[in-house]
Amino acid sequence: MKTRLLLAFAVAGLAAMASAKTYAIDLYQPAMLGSIELAPGHYSVDVADMKAVFRNGRIHGEAPVKMEDADTKYNRTSVLLNNNGGQMHIQEIHIAGTKMKLVFTE
Repeated sequence: MKTRLLLAFAVAGLAAMASAKTYAIDLYQPAMLGSIELAPGHYSVDVADMKAVFRNGRIHGEAPVKMEDADTKYNRTSVLLNNNGGQMHIQEIHIAGTKMKLVFTE
């Protein structure tokens, strides 16, 4: 009985890990993620459960995100910024080699 219970937890844990996706981006200027300012640099973006977590050695910010399909495949990963009141806000991230984009809803 214990073995079956442990196996069920292990399978559930693997399924949760498999559903999370990680992407790499580079910011070349400061950008806002919600109310958090991200400094220029290299970030990994972990996406799971409609939430994106930005890391650069440590957690720098979290934001709600939607994954949408585009009409064509993206050649490279790029970050679409929106100038809002003199501050650049992350609006979308286009993922290289896919038709997928991450859309941020602040």
